[in-house]
Amino acid sequence: MVFAGLVGGCTAPAPDLGGGGDAERGLEIAAMAGGCGCHTPENGPVGAGGVDIETPFGVFYSTNITSDVEAGIGAWSDAEIEGALRRGVLRDGSVESPVMPYHLYAGMADEDTRDLIAWLRTLPAATTSNRAHEVSLPFARLAFWGWRALFAPAVSAPARAPASGVERGAYLANHVAICTDCHTPRNAFGAAEASMYLGGEEKGPIGDVPNITPDPKTGIGDWDEADLIAVLQDGMLPDMDNVQGKMGEVVDGVGGGPGYAHAPDSDLNAIVTYLRTVPPISHAVE
Repeated sequence: MVFAGLVGGCTAPAPDLGGGGDAERGLEIAAMAGGCGCHTPENGPVGAGGVDIETPFGVFYSTNITSDVEAGIGAWSDAEIEGALRRGVLRDGSVESPVMPYHLYAGMADEDTRDLIAWLRTLPAATTSNRAHEVSLPFARLAFWGWRALFAPAVSAPARAPASGVERGAYLANHVAICTDCHTPRNAFGAAEASMYLGGEEKGPIGDVPNITPDPKTGIGDWDEADLIAVLQDGMLPDMDNVQGKMGEVVDGVGGGPGYAHAPDSDLNAIVTYLRTVPPISHAVE
């Protein structure tokens, strides 16, 4: 199944990542993850947090993920960072809001996780304090536990990611670039609707998001490979317009951070190859 493993958000018992990640390679992983742009204000600094994320449940504020030991994650161990990234568990044992898509990053390979953490360690310290979320959920902490139990069953991440082809494209799209986080409609609980995988969303939290399944009329079925690569590399659409909003940010990067434009061409090609294999869904998003 195309959606197999996609809703898994809490890995099995945390592996010993062993430290010693490659920060340079971690930059490539960060680029494919849109530079972790939700954590970066428009004018930087990279990873400083404080970006408001509006949802039907209230406004959430992204956290400081720089190397600052007080406001950021400079004092966190690799295991603590991994726990937040892939299992949604914070240092104090509480569960994160699923606005942080740990349930998707759960499938990120151990090697890629280790390298991404090494890159995060290189981010210059920013002293921006974390803001409390402004949510309308009663007993929010319990609600986050409940969401995790319902929609983030345990999965096992691979030690290493697939190297090439459709398998690598699927891995990147589902667990690094997390395309479904924006391009799949959500149910009343904010979880992705598996039957509409990548079928686009109208009037979602970030506005209208297009159908990127290979449906020839409502999706990208009539786009050629060059068109698809161009969107990921420089945001250029087939009609010579360019992507805006959140997609523009993940392509170009935010606040001086990396984006798809800085990712290896081979990884962008792999995603395009994978998208061609996704079952088409007829769903027009105006």
